Amino acid sequence: MKAVTVIGIGDDGCVGLSSKAMGAVARARVLAGGERHLDFFPQFDGERIVIKGDVLKTVDKIAELSAEHTICVLASGDPLFFGIGNLILKKVGQDHVEFIPAPSSVQNAFAKIGLKWDDAETISLHGRPIEGFITKIQSISKLACLTDETNSPSKIAKYLLQYSESEWKAFVCENLGGKEERVREFDLQTLSSTEGISDLNVLILVRTEPNWKPSPLLPFLGEDEYAKRLPKKGLITKKEIRILSLASLEIRPNSIVWDIGAGSGAVSIEAARIAKEGKVYAIEVDPEGIEICSQNILSHKTDNVFLIHGKAPQALEGLPSPDSIFVGGSKGNLKEIIKLSLEKLNPGGCLVVNAITLDNVSEAYKTFRELDHIPEVSMVNISRGQKLADYLRYESLNPIHIFKVRKS
Repeated sequence: MKAVTVIGIGDDGCVGLSSKAMGAVARARVLAGGERHLDFFPQFDGERIVIKGDVLKTVDKIAELSAEHTICVLASGDPLFFGIGNLILKKVGQDHVEFIPAPSSVQNAFAKIGLKWDDAETISLHGRPIEGFITKIQSISKLACLTDETNSPSKIAKYLLQYSESEWKAFVCENLGGKEERVREFDLQTLSSTEGISDLNVLILVRTEPNWKPSPLLPFLGEDEYAKRLPKKGLITKKEIRILSLASLEIRPNSIVWDIGAGSGAVSIEAARIAKEGKVYAIEVDPEGIEICSQNILSHKTDNVFLIHGKAPQALEGLPSPDSIFVGGSKGNLKEIIKLSLEKLNPGGCLVVNAITLDNVSEAYKTFRELDHIPEVSMVNISRGQKLADYLRYESLNPIHIFKVRKS
């Protein structure tokens, strides 16, 4: 028997455990688990450890005791599926831990509603912020949500409706396997005002729109898709320049991105769709720009974009260190922004600066050279076809310089 055995257990308690799991509990000198799990073993006469509150501290204690005692840890469902199992592995070591899993709560939930789940995603909002949830589901048609007291099914429903995500069927599966098991189906409007849902639940969401399609992997939205400032055609990076800049930023799914001089927020929004597990900080000094950015974030359903109202570089202080930085506007502080950006950028990260005026082109290049960087530079000239009577002519956009530096 290994020093630590982690046993998956359902709300049916000992009834659902195998003889192997029961034997592991009988041989253990220490039994750890949540209060409701420990209550299933009133006859256990060894040391009991309640897992509650500071889980990391409790796992440290389990690791310490495992040097001299055999320990059983009771965990809900499959301990390695959004459970405590991985923490114990890291602290105790793979050679000293054995797992005896039970069906996960997600498995049980899909079984109860009679729906296949090999095409479903699972998102845990248990002990995690809800921000970013909307962005993630733009490519999902069926998912299970692990909830908690703060991110309850009702709150999740309200949050979805806030972003006009109403075309979902919801199943709330409570106390699965227990005496108070209950499975109910809701529309989101009804669920948003439903009270009295047990904290022990799984929320299943299934799209109801038969013609729904996920967001494109490669965004290429025109300027008219965004709210923007008028009458100047709006402060917005044109779509051809936007896609080249986004590619230059080398954004990954979990990247932290800064968009300095966010304007209408188009770069932030499309960066956020790529960095679904990450965060994008849109820095904008103009109050009208902040309002427009906020509208665009809501309408384009990217809740992992966080607006920062302020002027760079001062507004950058205190933000998480970024993996990618885009500078689309500088308000006369380009040199200072480049210096601070390179200082804060994570190793291997990319800084991309777009410059339209000759003054900014010159200042950007000079600053990079002063800082011992030779940037990758592209000057991009785009012409678009425009109708003229029965003909088609080209209309040129302003040429743009795209500077890129990767931090070594």
